[in-house]
Amino acid sequence: MTDKNNNKTGTLYGVSLGPGDPGLMTRRAWDILQWKNIFWAYPVKNSNSDSYALNIALRSGLAMPADNAALIFPMTHDVEKLARYWLNAAQRVHEILRRGQDVAFLVEGDASTYSTFGHLARTLKALDEALTVETIAGVTSFNSAAARLQTPLADVDDTVAIIPAGYGLHVIDDLLQRFDTLVLLKVKPLLDEIIDLLGSRGLHEHSHFIEKAGTAEERIVRDIASLKGQKVNYLSLMIIKNPGRERGEIIRGCRKKSTGIPQQEKCI
Repeated sequence: MTDKNNNKTGTLYGVSLGPGDPGLMTRRAWDILQWKNIFWAYPVKNSNSDSYALNIALRSGLAMPADNAALIFPMTHDVEKLARYWLNAAQRVHEILRRGQDVAFLVEGDASTYSTFGHLARTLKALDEALTVETIAGVTSFNSAAARLQTPLADVDDTVAIIPAGYGLHVIDDLLQRFDTLVLLKVKPLLDEIIDLLGSRGLHEHSHFIEKAGTAEERIVRDIASLKGQKVNYLSLMIIKNPGRERGEIIRGCRKKSTGIPQQEKCI
């Protein structure tokens, strides 16, 4: 493995590792994490917690470099508190990049999808606009879940909505009327209420629950009514199909080929 070309300032890489199965890590992510002199940074909830993202990398067989650091991103909705921690993390990464070392920030799932990496990258850019940031695409939890369920997220002209369940029942109910597939992330806090809502719409048989998709602890539940009153893991989601949704007119685009007759064209 050769080193990345040396620059005066390092590059921050948001390295997506997939939802949990090390086999779903991309070749690009695998290569970056084996570079010499790469600095690994990984998120934790607090100073005493483990890093889910780091665990994925280590279970893949990769050895953690001596240069590494845990960055704290607390589980809170307190905007001011979050801003302080984002700034602390960005300043730590900035110091490393300024000395010419590349930083790989480990991300579970995909770094562009509801990821802590986006906050870190924006805060870092606010500190230094000249810094280079690169996002490495990865497999999301809902892509992995759909594959495990052997059901497509979308077919032909299907519409798809993906939201955290925390947006609330009113939003979920509205989206059920407007989309063929609804993916609800982090369903734990509202699970019972969601089950009731889906029951009122006759969608239990078209709804599936997955916990820790793509890991050894993965759990798939197709009878979602059986989950009522149960405790589930924070890393859980639901994929809901709405086959009876009333659709409006679909406007289809096409390429046109002239027939040779003026004013006449046909789609091909």
